Amino acid sequence: MKKCNNMSLFLKGILKENPVFVLILGTCPTLAVTNTVIGALGMGVAALIVLVCSNVLVSLLRKVIPDNVRIPCYIVIIAGFVTIVQMFVQAYFPEIYELLGVYLALITVNCIILGRAEMFAGKNTVGKSMIDGLGMGVGFTIAMLMMSIIREVFGNASFAGIAIPFLEPFKIAFLVKAPGGLLVYGLLIALVYVITKGKAPLKKSFSCEGCPSKEHCQTGSCEVKGGND
Repeated sequence: MKKCNNMSLFLKGILKENPVFVLILGTCPTLAVTNTVIGALGMGVAALIVLVCSNVLVSLLRKVIPDNVRIPCYIVIIAGFVTIVQMFVQAYFPEIYELLGVYLALITVNCIILGRAEMFAGKNTVGKSMIDGLGMGVGFTIAMLMMSIIREVFGNASFAGIAIPFLEPFKIAFLVKAPGGLLVYGLLIALVYVITKGKAPLKKSFSCEGCPSKEHCQTGSCEVKGGND
C-alpha cells in the first residue's frame, strides 16, 4: 500500500497535476527557453534538482522554521540551491549556461518550487517531499521537452541542434518566436485537459491555518488557483 501511495504521489506531478499544463505554473521559463530542446532539457533538469533538494531541506526544517517567516526562509533555501546549480552549470556546461542566461537564476522565484515548499514540503515528511519533488520535477521537464520538440522540429527544422534537411522547406519559423510558443502552450494545455477529461484539479481549497492573510480574509477559506511567475 505504501509503495502504491508513493507511486501515485510521483505520477501525480506528471499528468494529473502537471505544474505546467494543469497548474499553469512556471510559464516564464516554459515560453522563454523551449525554442530549443537542449535549452528545455537543461532548464528542466536544473529545476528538478533544485526542487528535490529544496523540498527535502524544507521538510527537514519544517518544525524549526518559525511560521511567520517561513516564506523568506524557503526563498533563501531555494536561492542557495539555485546558486550551487548555476555555478555547476557555468563550470561544466558553459554552452547551456549561455543558452539559459538569466532564466537559470530565475529558478529562485519559480512558482513551482516555492509552491511545493509551501503547500507540500512544509507539511509532510522528508520521504514524501522528495517523491513529490521528483514527480513535479519530472512533470516539468517532460512538459518543457514536449514544447521544445514541437517548436524546434517544426519551427527550425532541427532536433537538439541537429538539422533535419527534409523539413527545411516546410519549417514554420513562427513557432520559435514568442507568439508561436503561446500557441503551442495553449494547444498542449487543451490536449492534457482532454486526456484527463477535465478532472485535473485546476483549483484547490486549503485550510486557512497558517495563512499570513487569515485575519484579513473575508471568505473564511483560502483558495489557491493556478498562476504564473
